[in-house]
Amino acid sequence: MKEINYKLTLSILLGNLFIAFLGIGLVIPVMPTIMNELGLSGSTFGYLVAAYAMAQMIISPIAGKWVDLYGRKPMILIGLIIFAFSEALFGLGRSVTVLFSSRILGGFSAAFIMPAVTAFLADITSKSERSKALGYMSAAINTGFIIGPGLGGFLGEISIRLPFFAAAVFGVAAAIVSLFFLKEPARKESDEKQQAEKPGLKAGMRKMFHPMYAAAFFLILIFSFGLASFESLFSLFVDHKFSLTPKDIAIMVTGGGLLGAIAQLFLFDRLTKRIGEIALTRYCLAVSVVLTLATTAVNTYMAIMVISCILFIGFDLIRPALTTYLSKVAGNEQGYVGGMNSMFTSLGNIFGPVVGGALFDMNLNYPFYFSSVVLIIGIVISVFWRAGAKHEAPSAG
Repeated sequence: MKEINYKLTLSILLGNLFIAFLGIGLVIPVMPTIMNELGLSGSTFGYLVAAYAMAQMIISPIAGKWVDLYGRKPMILIGLIIFAFSEALFGLGRSVTVLFSSRILGGFSAAFIMPAVTAFLADITSKSERSKALGYMSAAINTGFIIGPGLGGFLGEISIRLPFFAAAVFGVAAAIVSLFFLKEPARKESDEKQQAEKPGLKAGMRKMFHPMYAAAFFLILIFSFGLASFESLFSLFVDHKFSLTPKDIAIMVTGGGLLGAIAQLFLFDRLTKRIGEIALTRYCLAVSVVLTLATTAVNTYMAIMVISCILFIGFDLIRPALTTYLSKVAGNEQGYVGGMNSMFTSLGNIFGPVVGGALFDMNLNYPFYFSSVVLIIGIVISVFWRAGAKHEAPSAG
């Protein structure tokens, strides 16, 4: 791929992710206010998050297969259109049923977008370039979270529903740009041959237990499970404990996102080359446990802001580390791995918010205690994963 076309394609792909997660970030500061207006409990909030994740999990294996069979670009377009519709629906929703319908559609959109973009990046980069490209991918996601909450806090001051309509407009704009300027990547002949020989869904599910994939997939599940119980309730936590406004929440989330994006841009590639994705994941998990527990002990706005900003750096390094590892060992199965990655993330995101929401109704701090325990389990898994990786090194490349 020519340098100019590569840069244009990369910019569009990163822009799509930026827009999608900008839309998600837009609504973060106003969600506690909407939940309070509708009189919804922490448990209901958890179920709303879980509905999104369950929809994503159900569709992800199918979407991953379609990414390989029908192409990257069509799946990206489908995902962006569904995303725009789901955000507009949430903005119009005045009942729990409509809100749940919106979140389910949002989960469908994520299931199409993420594996398609990940596979697209793998198609246009070499193995040596991939960690940097996926680092940019994570930075684009994180940057969406940076600008999104800040913009959402501002729009929320005008109208509490405006951020959702803004997200819908951004989604439509991203779909239009992708339709006219994004070109389907060329795949090697061996890739196309493999698609014809690719096993069915049941065989694909069995493949996830292969030593090359199993530890990473299971760690994604554990990490997502613990992280979801923290992240999904964080805005409600600071709203209840510190009585923060949407603008206050926006500043806090934006600060953490900014530091996370800086770490991904300037540290991630260097760290993975120096210590590897597995060690980076383990160290970030350890730091995350300590800071998650510290979140429950502080009592001032400044303290919670500092801790959360540093904590988000660790979270934002773990995600691309796991994705990069899987992309490197996947070979010509990028769509499959992207879909399974999305599925396991969704599985953790289903049960984490449900458990966290129930615990939140008992005590504000309980979801964070729970998250810490789960992340500790992740540390243990990462230690065994390292030993397994050494044994499997020739296969992993």
